[in-house]
Amino acid sequence: MTGPTIAVRGADWLVAWDQAANGHRYERDGDFVFQGDAILQVGGRFAGAVDQEIAGAGLMVMPGLVNIHCHPTSEPGNKGLLEELGSPGLGQSSLYEFMPVFSLDPSGADAASDVAMSELLKSGVTTVVDLSGARPGWIDSLAATGLRAYIAPMFRSAGWHTPDGHSVVYDWDEAAGLAGLERAVDLVERARQHPSGRMDGMLAPSQVDTCSPDLLRQAAEAGAARGMLVQLHAAQSVVEFNEMTRRHGRTPIAWLDDLGLLGPNMIISHAIFLNDHPWLHAPHARDFDCLAERGVAVAHCPTVFARRGIALNTLGRYVEAGIRVGIGTDTFPLNMIDELRQACYAGRILAGDFRAVSTAQAFDAATAGGAAILKRSDIGRLAPGAKADFSLVDLGHPYMQPVRDPLRSLVYSASDRAIRDVYVGGEQVVENGHPLCIDVDQALATLSAAQAKTLASTGDRDWAGRSAETLSPLVYPADG
Repeated sequence: MTGPTIAVRGADWLVAWDQAANGHRYERDGDFVFQGDAILQVGGRFAGAVDQEIAGAGLMVMPGLVNIHCHPTSEPGNKGLLEELGSPGLGQSSLYEFMPVFSLDPSGADAASDVAMSELLKSGVTTVVDLSGARPGWIDSLAATGLRAYIAPMFRSAGWHTPDGHSVVYDWDEAAGLAGLERAVDLVERARQHPSGRMDGMLAPSQVDTCSPDLLRQAAEAGAARGMLVQLHAAQSVVEFNEMTRRHGRTPIAWLDDLGLLGPNMIISHAIFLNDHPWLHAPHARDFDCLAERGVAVAHCPTVFARRGIALNTLGRYVEAGIRVGIGTDTFPLNMIDELRQACYAGRILAGDFRAVSTAQAFDAATAGGAAILKRSDIGRLAPGAKADFSLVDLGHPYMQPVRDPLRSLVYSASDRAIRDVYVGGEQVVENGHPLCIDVDQALATLSAAQAKTLASTGDRDWAGRSAETLSPLVYPADG
C-alpha cells in the first residue's frame, strides 16, 4: 500500500459497512482514513500518523455509487427532445420511432460522454458501466475522467425501424453481429490492460429481439471463457414482449432460459415486462421465479421508463425474492441520486403501497448491490481494505437541513447539489461540485453543435419525413 495517508477527522456521519450484518450502517462522529487507493479505517479515532487532514464536521462520508447501466455517448444529446415523447402505437416506448431519428451526430460522441461522466461524478458515482458503440480512443477517454469504468461494446444481428409508427421491421445481418462480438472481446481485453488499473469491461449483445440465438450463445461462451459478464436488454418494452412471443411462443425471459443463457453471469437490462407485469397477460409463464432461480442480475433504470408511464413491478419485490438488482442511468440527466428517488416513488405508485420500495433497498442496489453484480467486494462500501471510492456530502447545504437522517435528506431533497467532493481510488475527481478531469464547458459546446446537426436532418430519418419541430414541439410556441 503506497501513497499519502489522509484522514477525514470527526465526520458527523459515515455510511459504514457492517461485515457481520452484511450491510451498511450509520457511524457518528468518526474518522475516515485512507492510504493510497485503499481504506484504512471507518469510524472511531485513528491513532496513526497522517499526511493530510480534512475537517469532517458538517460532512457525511458515503461509499461511491456503482452505476451498472448507461449510454453516455447518446443520451445527453436527447435533452429537450424525448422528455414527453413516445409512440402510442408502440407501447408508449420511444425506442423504435424516435430514438433512431434523434440519434446524435457522431461528431458529438466524445463530448456527450464527457458531459455524461461529469454528471455521474457530480452525483457521487465512482464506478460506471458504459454501454456504447465502439469508437477510437474510447478506453483512454474514459480513463481520463478519473472514473472506475467498465466498457460494454454493443453489438447485434439486426437493426430496427418503423415504417408507419405502429409496426417494427428488423433488418438482419448475422455477419455484422458476429464481427461486433469479436471486436467487443478485443476491446474488453484491451481495457483490462489499461495502465490506470481502473478499466474493465463486459460483453453487451444489444437487445434480445435484435440478436440471433447463435450470437447470444457465442457471447455467453466468450464471456464464460474469459471471465466477462454479459449484459443484455430484455423485457424492456411491450413491442419486444409481443415480438418474441410471436416468433417463439415464449416470453423473452422464457426464451432465454430455453437457450440456457440465464445465470449469474447474465445482467438483464430493465427486466420490466415479465409475464406478470400489470400491462401484460401471460399467466402460463413464470418469468419472475425464473430470474430468482437462475441467479440473474437486473439493471434497474427507473427514470427513462417513468417518463412514459412505465415502472418496474417493483424494486422491493425483486430484492425480497432474492433477485440481484443494481441501478443505472439509462437517460439524461445522468444523476444517480435522482434515480434512487425515482426507484422509490415509481415502485410505490405502481404497487399502491408506500412500503413497496425502501430507501435502503434503493441505496443498497446503487452501492454494494451493484458491486456484487460486478463480482466485486472492494467497491460500493466503506470498509478497511476496500477501494477508497467515496463522496463527502455537505450536511450544511440548505436542502440537507435539518439532518435527522442524512441519506433521506440526500435522496429526497438535496440530490447531487449536496455532493461536495468525490474520490476514486484515493484520487480526488470532484472538488466543491466541479469535476477536475473534464472540460465541461467545451464538452457542452461541442454537444450542442452536434445536436443541432442532428436536428437539421431529422426528416431524412423519420418514416414520415417530419421535422424535429413537428416530432417534438417546444413546451410553448416561440417567436423566431
